Amino acid sequence: MAIRGPRLEFAVGAFLLLALASLLVLAIASTNGKLSFGGSDTYPLKARFGTIGQLRPSAPVKIGGVIVGSVGEIQLDPVKFDSIVTLDIDNRYKDLPADTSAGIFTSGLLGESYIGMQPGGDPDVLKPGDEIVYTQSAVDLMQLVGKYMFGGGGQPPAGAQAAPQTAPQAPAQPAAPTPQQTPTEETP
Repeated sequence: MAIRGPRLEFAVGAFLLLALASLLVLAIASTNGKLSFGGSDTYPLKARFGTIGQLRPSAPVKIGGVIVGSVGEIQLDPVKFDSIVTLDIDNRYKDLPADTSAGIFTSGLLGESYIGMQPGGDPDVLKPGDEIVYTQSAVDLMQLVGKYMFGGGGQPPAGAQAAPQTAPQAPAQPAAPTPQQTPTEETP
């Protein structure tokens, strides 16, 4: 029969507290380090993308590597079938030029997706609810690797032979005779 003592109960309690603390750290890390409990001082901007890749709501929006907002929501346009992304931009950055561009990028090779913005030089500014006109969709890394590996670029890979043609070919015509060239001797 096992004896229960205060040491065993303390060890089990410490293990449970450690497990709860690691779950809390995981929850904070999955929300990009931000816990939102209500209203915030942001304004919405819209951006339309053909492909969003692995972009998720609450992904960061960055300008020059600095986080200036987050992705609010992602919807599908039922007419054009484009993805419409709502960006919640911090009010401190409310004077973004009207010709600001946005693109979907990935941190590292397999990192998280984020929206990178590049401010333009237009004196007019984007107002809350405006749409960013200049956008760049996400690059599908697996599709690029597939094209590279399997020669989807239109040229066969180095060392590969052309596939034989199945259609019958016309008999080859004899080539026109070419004048004989005589070797020339070099004079010293």
